[in-house]
Amino acid sequence: MRFASDEDAMQYALRLARRGFGAVEPNPQVGAVLTTADGQLIAEGWHQACGGPHAEVHALRAAGERARDAVLYVTLEPCCHHGRTPPCTEAVLAAGVRRVVVGCADPAPHVAGRGLQQLRAAGLAVEEGVCGAEATSLIAPFERLQLQQRPWVHAKWAMTLDGRVASRTGHSRWISGPASLRYVHALRSRMEAIVTGAGTVRADDPQLTVRLTEAGDSEFPAAARVPLRVVLDTHGTAVQAGCGLLRTLPLAPLLVCVGAGCAEAECERLRGLGVQVLRVDGGDGGDGGGVAIGQVLAELGRRGLTHVLLECGPGLMGSFFDAGLVDEVHVFVAPKLVGGGAALGPVGGLGLELIPGRGVLEDVSWRQLGDDLLLEGRIRR
Repeated sequence: MRFASDEDAMQYALRLARRGFGAVEPNPQVGAVLTTADGQLIAEGWHQACGGPHAEVHALRAAGERARDAVLYVTLEPCCHHGRTPPCTEAVLAAGVRRVVVGCADPAPHVAGRGLQQLRAAGLAVEEGVCGAEATSLIAPFERLQLQQRPWVHAKWAMTLDGRVASRTGHSRWISGPASLRYVHALRSRMEAIVTGAGTVRADDPQLTVRLTEAGDSEFPAAARVPLRVVLDTHGTAVQAGCGLLRTLPLAPLLVCVGAGCAEAECERLRGLGVQVLRVDGGDGGDGGGVAIGQVLAELGRRGLTHVLLECGPGLMGSFFDAGLVDEVHVFVAPKLVGGGAALGPVGGLGLELIPGRGVLEDVSWRQLGDDLLLEGRIRR
């Protein structure tokens, strides 16, 4: 394979990087390509697992002696510090690479350009910003965790063609079809936590586990994670013996975030059932009631979680949107009509006073899953 330009080689490295989604966090997704001076592919690599070799190291090891005088394309600035692995800058210098092309600088405060400086100081030709917008977008969840100490929040819901997530009686199963449900489980398998509210626990008795019966069910690589289930429950009473969340406790951990006024007896009851309990002050209304969602996200960020998925009712979903805490959406639209003024829409809360002048999403994609349409995009900031 021969690349006609730096951009072509970097695009290939970006595709490699995306293979790490769901396996490398809290590290960023990174891809690397080694070529000859005239663009001939020598070796490739991507960051495959947190704690494992970085993308550059995979590529350099695959290249061996062929790395000498080669060009290294890497989507993110090589690290220059000792963490779980040695500095990648040292490996690059030891391999004899002559030129390094980088998608974007590392936003982490302990790196922030120091890796590029080290390579330049050693005499390497270094170019930064090739496919920079895409490279920066790829690591946006990592940047959110590094600079704001909170996870990247994905919101997911399924709705009918007329925008209902439940009928006027509250009936909601099943709006989307089998292909969409398989995709949801694949998406869950990339997440580190799934967040819901007390109302959803009571109404739907969900399990919120990853259930992929075949490797082919996943549009992503094989499931790498068991996400933490998180319930926002002011009084701590929604999770009761025999419910789906407890029946599946051996499969996935459960954290219940309760309000400041929750009775200690309820906290002890939950702990006795094997549930983690976090008492949170304040409140945001919605399905979470008196549980401050900002504090919940701060705790998940403290635990180093990068991606969390909201699967909740319109009240809690609205609280997250009103607070500006949703980063990405995954919306399944089924060719069904429910009608009724009392039927629920997906996002409650206070909402906006005016219709936005332009779309609130960027990087928007549509695809068909069975009879359903899936819309995905990031919230424009």
